[in-house]
Amino acid sequence: MPRPRMLILSFSPISTDARVLKQVKYFVEHYDVTTCGYGPAPDGVERHLEMPAGVPNKLDGRLITARAYRAVYWRQAAVSAARELLRGTEADVVLANDLDALPLALSLRPRLGVHADLHEYFPRLHEENEKWRRRIGPYMSWLCRRYLPRAASVSTVSGGLAREYEREFGVPVQVVTNAAPYAELEPTPVADPVRPVHSGACLRSRNIHLMVEAMAPLAGRYTLDLYLTPNHPDYLAELRARAAELGNVVVHDPVPYRDLVTTLNDFDLGVFVLPPVSFSYAHALPNKVYDFAQARLGIVVGPSPEMVDLVETARNGVVTAGFAVEDLVTALEGLTPARVAELKRESHTHAHALSAEAEVEKWGRAVARILEPVA
Repeated sequence: MPRPRMLILSFSPISTDARVLKQVKYFVEHYDVTTCGYGPAPDGVERHLEMPAGVPNKLDGRLITARAYRAVYWRQAAVSAARELLRGTEADVVLANDLDALPLALSLRPRLGVHADLHEYFPRLHEENEKWRRRIGPYMSWLCRRYLPRAASVSTVSGGLAREYEREFGVPVQVVTNAAPYAELEPTPVADPVRPVHSGACLRSRNIHLMVEAMAPLAGRYTLDLYLTPNHPDYLAELRARAAELGNVVVHDPVPYRDLVTTLNDFDLGVFVLPPVSFSYAHALPNKVYDFAQARLGIVVGPSPEMVDLVETARNGVVTAGFAVEDLVTALEGLTPARVAELKRESHTHAHALSAEAEVEKWGRAVARILEPVA
């Protein structure tokens, strides 16, 4: 019997996209997988359709103003390029990553259906920006209303986002967290000074300088290392300059995702205090907190409900009182080396429970239900 044919579609560099890579790794064991996205082919796929570099999805402002939303979507350069690449591609099921992939996935008319995996809550993605909220938010809501009900199944990254999609658009949404693959590691001894670390995108809206500024009154007791991708180069330059002034902060280039957890294992605490400037940020449950757990770090987070639930359940972290610099300073001042070591041990104890293996099975079951006519 031939294996079912799956297309995994993502407007991202798939070989470095942690969430999409987990999909690829799981499904190549069960299906003949074709991928379409930027960059080189991920390991194990039957075929990869590489999007041309430097061809992004960019919305036409005039069409947005005219609310010609169908034309807005289909005239995007990346959508057009992917549509051409995918011409003649046949699939039993398509796994569409994020909202901008869903209309294209549905247009391909896979034999049995489309699973949509939404990495953010798109109608309120940048609601802190008034212009975006007024102009782009309604377009994102239109995409959701028009296309989400046509997906065979839908998943997203946290309970808060799932509940809002269900409330607003009337579709059932399953939670598949950004848990990292299990890593065979041990907690390292607590350093003196204690070594917090943060990894991820260098986005100004994430207020990374909050973590940097918290190091000023903690010199001698703490250092901070940052592994940042250059999403906003001007902001990254500002962080590097401030780090040089402080002396106990170092900004590193990013490391490949395959090396990230082992790199983080050298540190003591994973830190992420994310101000709730948007709905998605308020309900964030990012991959980095799972990376921290697999690296056997204690975790320090702000009072974001999804992250609070994780560290309180695993007993492997502390929660700041708020989202200000002084809140992070207070939380770190309250930690002793012995307490940090205890938090690291709890991450070790819960590493299996917090790993990706159980989570990716949820995608597997969702796709299996779509493919039931094949069986």
